[in-house]
Amino acid sequence: MELFIIAFFLFAVMLVIYMFREAFRDEVKIQILKFPNFPKQMGTFNLFFISDIHRRRISDSIVEQIKEKADIIVIGGDLTEKGVPLERVTNNLKKLINIAPVFFVWGNNDYEIAPHQLREVFHSLGVKELLNNIYYINKNDKKIALIGLDDFTQELPPLDLLMDQIEEEAFNILICHNPETIHAVPNIEKISLVLSGHTHGGQIRFFGIGPYRKGGIRKVRGTILLTSNGYGTTLLPLRLGAQAETHLLMIKNENSDQPIS
Repeated sequence: MELFIIAFFLFAVMLVIYMFREAFRDEVKIQILKFPNFPKQMGTFNLFFISDIHRRRISDSIVEQIKEKADIIVIGGDLTEKGVPLERVTNNLKKLINIAPVFFVWGNNDYEIAPHQLREVFHSLGVKELLNNIYYINKNDKKIALIGLDDFTQELPPLDLLMDQIEEEAFNILICHNPETIHAVPNIEKISLVLSGHTHGGQIRFFGIGPYRKGGIRKVRGTILLTSNGYGTTLLPLRLGAQAETHLLMIKNENSDQPIS
């Protein structure tokens, strides 16, 4: 019996150490996404997506992996939470803004601090806030529309009116913190790609079972939805079966012969 208790204790300690390491991984998943309606004239568009940073410090390893590779950076909400020093948030953003233009959508935990404090940091660093609006990226006479929605916990504007504002020929990317937001968006067929986080992939999954679906790419209502496991954690700095991740998305036309660089 005593040996069993010792063995169980050692197993528990090793499991916690493993879960802690999974929570602090610095993985950049390189994912190639091909769309029939992506403008060939744009070649390959590289988008770095990171969500749910929470209390983590963005590592130099992440920076090195995406340096000179990302055209833009998108933060999919929960950049911070209550109790995180504003200096840490600022330092994280400085690392990202030195790589490429940074865009931000709000997550539920971001509202745990005064929004004006975050906006002051955004203004000082040049971070672009996507709050129920559309930002167009122009390249070779073609456009990518970044449509950013507020968190699902907040009052959203009439989404049918927002969707009607999207220019006809643009390639449309919707960014919303909570993946469930996709079900509230009318005319979703106008959107080619949705980027979200929030769920942490369940964060701790026993035997593949967790409170949320594991992160990944799937088709919902005819639209490609990427839900990230996220970079940070909530409550406990532990993960199991849903390791921390970020994403370098290489977006191109499905018929393009241009090599990925």
